[in-house]
Amino acid sequence: MIEVEVRGDLEYAIRQLKKKLQIDGIKRELKRREYYEKPSIKKRRKQAEARRKLRKFNRMRRSF
Repeated sequence: MIEVEVRGDLEYAIRQLKKKLQIDGIKRELKRREYYEKPSIKKRRKQAEARRKLRKFNRMRRSF
């Protein structure tokens, strides 16, 4: 559950909430679920995400 404590500046709290939503991937998930996704397209998207994740992991591993 995402929580943002508002102490005074409402605009700041909204920016913080948007940032947390983006980091958690909720905005991307909502956008993806807006329309029906065919199973073949879903499979390709998941494979692309796995490749992207693997490349990121390898980049992080090489930096050590």
